Parts: sequence; C-alpha cells; structure tokens
Amino acid sequence: MTLTPIAPNNSVDDDPRRYEHLSTIRLEDPEAVARAAKSRRRHPGLKAGRQNFIVAADHPARGALAVGSDPVAMADRRQLLDRLQIALANPAVDGVLASPDIMDDLLLLGALDGKLVFGSMNRGGLSGLVNEIDDRFTGHTAAALEALGADGGKMLTRICLADRDTVATLEATAKAIDSLAERKLIAMVEPFLSIRENGKVRNDLSTNAVIKSIAIAEGLGSTSAYTWMKLPVVAEMERVMAATTMPTVLLGGDPDGSQDEIFATWQSALALPGVQGLTVGRTLLYPADGDVAGAVASAASLLHHTTEIPE
Repeated sequence: MTLTPIAPNNSVDDDPRRYEHLSTIRLEDPEAVARAAKSRRRHPGLKAGRQNFIVAADHPARGALAVGSDPVAMADRRQLLDRLQIALANPAVDGVLASPDIMDDLLLLGALDGKLVFGSMNRGGLSGLVNEIDDRFTGHTAAALEALGADGGKMLTRICLADRDTVATLEATAKAIDSLAERKLIAMVEPFLSIRENGKVRNDLSTNAVIKSIAIAEGLGSTSAYTWMKLPVVAEMERVMAATTMPTVLLGGDPDGSQDEIFATWQSALALPGVQGLTVGRTLLYPADGDVAGAVASAASLLHHTTEIPE
C-alpha cells in the first residue's frame, strides 16, 4: 500500500515549498511560536451535553508512522499538515492533540484559533524499542502547556504486568497528573493492558482488560479532579463505561475494517453516559479514499450536541 493522495475536492496546494516559510520563521524568529500561542483565541469552553471532536496527531513522535499496511504513511510532514488543516477547518472539530513539533507548526499556521489544545507528554516509548514500556515523558510538560494556553496534556499509559518498567511509567504518569492538576489542566490518560509477543508490544483489547486498565489508571495521582480517560472502542462498551465516572473520549486507533464499520462502532459508543467525544487521528486523516474532509464530516455527524456553544 502507498499513501492515498488527498481527494481533489479537498483543495490542497501541492507546491513542495508550501511550508518553507515555517522553516524560515523557525530559523529567524523562533519566538514567533510563543507569540502565536499568546495571541490565539481560546475555545469557548467545555460543556456537558456537547461532545467534543479532537484530532490526534502525535503518532510520529513515537516513531509510529504506519497507517494500515503502509509503514511510512505519516512520514511526509507536508502531507500531514495539509490533512490536519483540512480537518481543523471543519467548525465541528473542536481541537487537536499533538506533539510539540506539530503543535508549533499549527500555531504558526494560525490553525488553532478557537480550538481545544492538548499536548502529548510521553513519547519515549518508541514503537519497537527494546524498552518500549518505559514510556518516558519526553514531550510537553505541564509548565509548557500552561505557557501555551493549552487545555491539557495526554499520556499513553501502557501497563505490562510482565515488564518491570511498568511501575516507572505509572509513577511518572501519576506525577504528570498532579502537575497538570496544580495548573487546573486536564490530564487525558490513555490506558492499556499490554503484552509483549515475539518482541513486539500489543495492547489487549478484550473488554475485561480495558476495564482493568481503567481501574488502575483512574487511581493514579493524588487527585482525579482533572483526569479524563481516552479509551478504545471495544466489545461491551456499556461495561467499559460503567467502570469510570470520568469524562471519556474515544480513540480511533489504526484503521481496521471499512470506514462504515468503524463509524458504526463509534456511533453506538457515543450514545453511552460519560462519553465526551472523539479523539481520532489516522482513521480520519488517512482515509482509504483520500477524502479527509468527507471522513471528518461523517465522524462529526455522529456527535451529540444538546447544549449550545457557550458565548
């Protein structure tokens, strides 16, 4: 499989120099990132009854460039920025979850006005790394997110009972939750029970495993006041959502199956109590037909909005 080109109706300029100005700004005026963050218009606010739609773009920082059978689908940064801007241009998309490099590009592009902003905090558990479970916090810090005017930080929390590095990851996650809570920022925790097989780490997506991961993750830190869950859509989501009272966003993962099948599972899960929306990346940014705008619009149509956007 090779990267599916963006559909013609998505109106992308394919000039290879289209992002050259970002390199120039980074070279000559690196403080422009901080200025862009300070002048950015903030999201109007979170409300119960209005599910949120957040686009995820932090996979490359962990060396995870694959989408489906294409091992380097996300390697072209220009293509990724094109796709992100198409997604963020839809007013139904509330915000982005990104690593610092992508976040800075989007700030310089002015693509985050009025959006929720979540930074990716731990990217040290590189895909395929011998000590992948030792997922160190090498991305955004809570202090940096506060300075950016972000809404919170996300942390991948893989729990491998057969790997001694798990306890270090849990401790670091707890400290990050506390650091965010001190600043009244959301801690978006993405827990999994993980297994190492044939030298590779895979996540156990059975219902009971997801429930157990929630039980462990929601007890991390000295307060859960600002903690959210970021959970996969699995079988028996009613049981999964019964395991937590925390606001929960659904993740998309690596697309497996047809788009219609994936959207049907999201639609069912979005109807459950406690589900605050979607945080999805590859499934929408790299659809099989290349129609990013169409995939984003279809996903947005699944969200429930019984509360008006606050002024």
